Amino acid sequence: MSTVPAAILTIGYEGAGLGDVLAALDEAGARTLIDVREAPVSRKPGFSKGALGRAMEEAGIAYVHLRALGTPKVGRDAARAGRRREFEDIYARRLATPEAEAALAAAALIARDEGPACLLCFEREPERCHRAIVAARLGERLGCPVTHLAAIPTLL
Repeated sequence: MSTVPAAILTIGYEGAGLGDVLAALDEAGARTLIDVREAPVSRKPGFSKGALGRAMEEAGIAYVHLRALGTPKVGRDAARAGRRREFEDIYARRLATPEAEAALAAAALIARDEGPACLLCFEREPERCHRAIVAARLGERLGCPVTHLAAIPTLL
């Protein structure tokens, strides 16, 4: 069990590179990256599950994928189309499943026992992403703060 207080962080990698995300995680003291994408694949180099897990391991950050906390395709489609209410309804139904409840419990244990945990998804702005909903639930459950990190692209 960690002596570090529980903390929930979130980060989106839209417009950023893997190095930018790693720098933000390091600066925030994240100990575990919790991937909350339903499908942990990406056209951006380094952000598919295998490559991301290896990069986190090399950086000394644990990597966990909790698929049950991801947004189903119909929810992602609604969000992309700007149908926020529909997206929220779809995601609320997802979170009501036993699988999602088990994943929320697992994420809470990680954050409580292993120090700061960071939820990862694609969208840069947390208010446009389901990870803010997950983070709020975890923050309430643990009585801890939620901090939304920004992966600032490095200018070369």
